[in-house]
Amino acid sequence: MKNKFLLLGIVLATLSACKTASPLQVANVETQKNISINNELKNDEEFVKIIEPYKQKLDKEMNQKISHTNVDLTKQGDNSNLGNLLADYTFDGADEWTKANLQKNVDAALINIGGIRTTIGQGDILLKSVFEVMPFENEVIIVKMKGSDLQGLFDYYAKTQVNNPVSHLYIETNGGQLTKSLINGKAVNPTQDYYIATSDYLALGGDNMKFFAKGESISTGIKLRDLFIDYFKKNPEVVANTDVRLNFIGKK
Repeated sequence: MKNKFLLLGIVLATLSACKTASPLQVANVETQKNISINNELKNDEEFVKIIEPYKQKLDKEMNQKISHTNVDLTKQGDNSNLGNLLADYTFDGADEWTKANLQKNVDAALINIGGIRTTIGQGDILLKSVFEVMPFENEVIIVKMKGSDLQGLFDYYAKTQVNNPVSHLYIETNGGQLTKSLINGKAVNPTQDYYIATSDYLALGGDNMKFFAKGESISTGIKLRDLFIDYFKKNPEVVANTDVRLNFIGKK
């Protein structure tokens, strides 16, 4: 009972305070000058001095040559040379890991064209070029799938006809209908287990690739960008495959 009276007293005191309190006073507001952030804004010289050694070290590392290309590497078209190249690097790196850790072979690889953020011009390929192409921290994932569940992958390409790069896959459509699908040059065996290399983003259903949910995702701990850097370094002169892997006949 005492607690009830105490609570009532607090409420009454609060209401009384609200009624008798003096009206709020609004302080004078002074308009301040806006500072435009542009090239005219001066650097903090002391801060610049502090970070300069680190900047020089980073610039030196990022500007190191790791490979070379005699042609522009672009992401245009259904079978872009840069898309094919990075899909092949994904396949090769994932296959090496899978053989060592699962005693299995990777059957195919699939990455998304949207994850390739820019192109690489003819000439020396610098370390920073790969960071610009792949700025994300995506991980290589191996998805173990039954052959019967791969139909979802092929149907996805038939429906979207998006140029998401593939390796060791051939997908042909005509008028939006799937007409041919091969993995490693062979028809899919519905009862066989297949190991597909991709990114964690796609394995989790990114870009609406829901078909991966039917498989078992296996983490490799390898970052896609690190894998690409390693393979560029292994290939002083890049030779990108331009073979047809996605053949969308009658694509609008």
